Amino acid sequence: MPAPSSSSTPAASPAVTAPAPSTAEGPRAGSASGSGSGSGSGSGLGPVALVISAGISVQFGAALAVMIMPRAGAAGVVTLRLAAAALVLLLLCRPKVRGYSRSDWGTVLAFGVAMAGMNGLFYQSIDRIPLGPAVTLEVLGPLVLSVVVSRRLVNLLWAGLALGGVVLLSGHGGGGLGFGSLDPLGAAYALGAGAMWAAYIVFSARTGRRFPQADGLALAMAVAAVVSLPLGVAEAGSNLLVPSTLALGLGVAVLSSVLPYTLELLALRRMPAPTFAILMSLEPAIAATAGFLVLHQAMSALDALAIALVIAASMGAVRSQIRKKAA
Repeated sequence: MPAPSSSSTPAASPAVTAPAPSTAEGPRAGSASGSGSGSGSGSGLGPVALVISAGISVQFGAALAVMIMPRAGAAGVVTLRLAAAALVLLLLCRPKVRGYSRSDWGTVLAFGVAMAGMNGLFYQSIDRIPLGPAVTLEVLGPLVLSVVVSRRLVNLLWAGLALGGVVLLSGHGGGGLGFGSLDPLGAAYALGAGAMWAAYIVFSARTGRRFPQADGLALAMAVAAVVSLPLGVAEAGSNLLVPSTLALGLGVAVLSSVLPYTLELLALRRMPAPTFAILMSLEPAIAATAGFLVLHQAMSALDALAIALVIAASMGAVRSQIRKKAA
């Protein structure tokens, strides 16, 4: 999923290099968190393993969230996750709250609202449709952002390839898990989450320029937790306070936010941000694998082909952006 990324520059999505000044989660790692934005060696297997491990953690965290939704509902799980992640980040970062302008606070507020919207819509989606297709639809948001920002004709071709993958799934209504056989509302939620992910990338980059280290992320996470709280309480009520549910919610927060943030932060100190962005394009495949292993959500050959097309489009868009900057 789009996990709330744990840094403040766009570095955890396919659109990563497009809007960011130096590097997608801005979002999941980057200059705002004090990591390198491309100065690392980046050729060893160590950083690659860290990024892939982070992606596995995010998507298996989402799979765990699906398993506890019967206890607290989608909104309740989002509240638990964001609240736990905010608490951990606030304790670790201890962000300063003085010395910032009204514009600075407006930026971090927008970042937090985008984060809450991204997570809320995504969890509503995976409550209705399988994890792999949900992440595939969601990743279209950053991809579209990359195409719009790049203003290059070649990226329209990558967008067309991604659209082909979506059409392939939407036209597949057989026994597999193609979009054609899925809840339309769940698919709409996933697309909405993608749009919020794109907004998240933009405001993450802006927050990273205004706040040091991961302070902006910690403050935005607190905003996101506050925004999601009324919805979570309305849906889950006292179930949010059941010790076993709280423990599972903390597990989701660790798997989907805290652990990926740490791993990506370490990776970006040794890996160029564009390489990181390309690796993040693998998330739909990781999500489909997590859905299969944890939730027993099988995929047909057409589903796998469609997801592969979207992944290829995401990687192509990032690589074309890299070439543009190198030219």
